[in-house]
Amino acid sequence: MGGHVLRSASVKAIVQHEFGGPEVLRLEEVEAPEPIPTEIQVRVRAAGVNPVDFKSREGKGASSNMGGLPITVGWDVCGEVTKVGGGVTRFEVGDEVFGMPWFPREAGAYAEFVTAPSRHFERKPHALSVEEAGALPLAGLTAWQIVVDTIRVQEGDDVLIHGGAGGVGHLAVQVAAARGANVFSIARREQADFLAGLGAARTLDYRDDDFDTQLSELDSVIDFTGRYGERSLAAMRPGATLVSVPSGVKSALHDLAAAEHKRATGILVEPDPVGLAGLCDLIEQGKLEIEVDEVFDLERAADAHRHAEEGHGTGKIVLRVP
Repeated sequence: MGGHVLRSASVKAIVQHEFGGPEVLRLEEVEAPEPIPTEIQVRVRAAGVNPVDFKSREGKGASSNMGGLPITVGWDVCGEVTKVGGGVTRFEVGDEVFGMPWFPREAGAYAEFVTAPSRHFERKPHALSVEEAGALPLAGLTAWQIVVDTIRVQEGDDVLIHGGAGGVGHLAVQVAAARGANVFSIARREQADFLAGLGAARTLDYRDDDFDTQLSELDSVIDFTGRYGERSLAAMRPGATLVSVPSGVKSALHDLAAAEHKRATGILVEPDPVGLAGLCDLIEQGKLEIEVDEVFDLERAADAHRHAEEGHGTGKIVLRVP
């Protein structure tokens, strides 16, 4: 896991020896990773489940960056520091931390232990449970890097978010609202109250509301579904930005946006201690909550993937590591 060389005692991890459906995820004994200088070893207590996990399980997603089979998927980590490599000054053994190590390289988060550079982690906010903190890093950093770094949302901006009730979407709604944006969300009508509680000014139902006839002159659009590129452009003002998350932006959409003096871009999240600190600040201010959909024990990783792939859930799915 994580491309490290030094190994020690055996620990449990979810390992796959082939690409395929959830059934390829098996609990096995592996050698525990040891930290090298600048790294920490973390005893994993919770690991978030993200779409990139099951895409990588199938041989897509980040699998091409993971060094070949067998692999252990997962990048969201919350746990306790158990060893500290040379040169590390930020953490000590016993500290509770959370983070998104190594992405898009293999992190091996579906396991009892991981090792990674200390600056891929931040201290766990006291206000969060272990499961909530384990659900946050990848989704939270994706939301932060879109809203704060890519779109640079300002107070008073009109922002539309497709998939606002999802694992990343419900966090993007809150980050944008915390920056003073007027947030419009596309979700299911029955999720409108949930989204209003997170700061959404209005929720439109994707099943029967034509957002592009009801909204116009938007300052930015975030599409977590990848389905609404051209229609979103039509509702945006010149100079606005569209971020399409799951599959990026095809050249035709990029060219169409440029012709209309708009910007269309994809994004790939990166390990980011500054972003983690920003998320912690919002949590401490009471401006960011993490919705956990369901928690599964590590050995039930296959069931967690099946549940995740059914879609339409509210919030994040988490693996508990006993």
